[in-house]
Amino acid sequence: MSRSSRAERVHSPVVRLTHWIAAASMLCMIGSGWQIYNASPILPFTFPHWATLGGWLGGALLWHFAAMWALTAAGLIYLVHGFLGGHFRRDMAVPGPRAVLRDLSSALRFRLAHHDGEYNAVQRLLYAGVLLVAVLMVLTGLSIWKPVQLGWLCWLFGGYDIARRVHFALMTLIVGFLVVHLALVAIVPSTLVGMITGGHRRPSAAKEAVR
Repeated sequence: MSRSSRAERVHSPVVRLTHWIAAASMLCMIGSGWQIYNASPILPFTFPHWATLGGWLGGALLWHFAAMWALTAAGLIYLVHGFLGGHFRRDMAVPGPRAVLRDLSSALRFRLAHHDGEYNAVQRLLYAGVLLVAVLMVLTGLSIWKPVQLGWLCWLFGGYDIARRVHFALMTLIVGFLVVHLALVAIVPSTLVGMITGGHRRPSAAKEAVR
């Protein structure tokens, strides 16, 4: 493959691999996390058994920790690749308020165009937000997993009980993001194809990426 054709690729192999590892890990963490929650609910409800993973508390913890390390590894690889490869600077730069309001208004009126290889302001803001939420989820998860050994981290989140509630709230945000993300994929199926095959940028997008 020539150098120019590689430049037109929408998603690099690293981005695609870490995306699917993170997606599988997150689904495992949500299902097992709901099973862990059911063992000691903090709200007046529990999750149905069919939506949980692990079968019981011990099994759920094993699934949760395994998925956590897989997610952490994929996240670190993605972050290193994003910074060193220019992915964040080129495609994921955090937009300004005016750009977000403009694209959000267009999206609500179903007039927001989508082109492979181009992230609109709303997408970039959501992806930046979910990366931050994922980092906080890992940190709060570690603080309630090792509240004695990592007492300083648990203290930063207000103690074990508050850290557990923050962890649950962050999980809820992740689930909300996944619902929105899947809805957007259903509306624009080409985004799924691009994340599987890599896709190709439009000529204008490829030129803009080089600048």
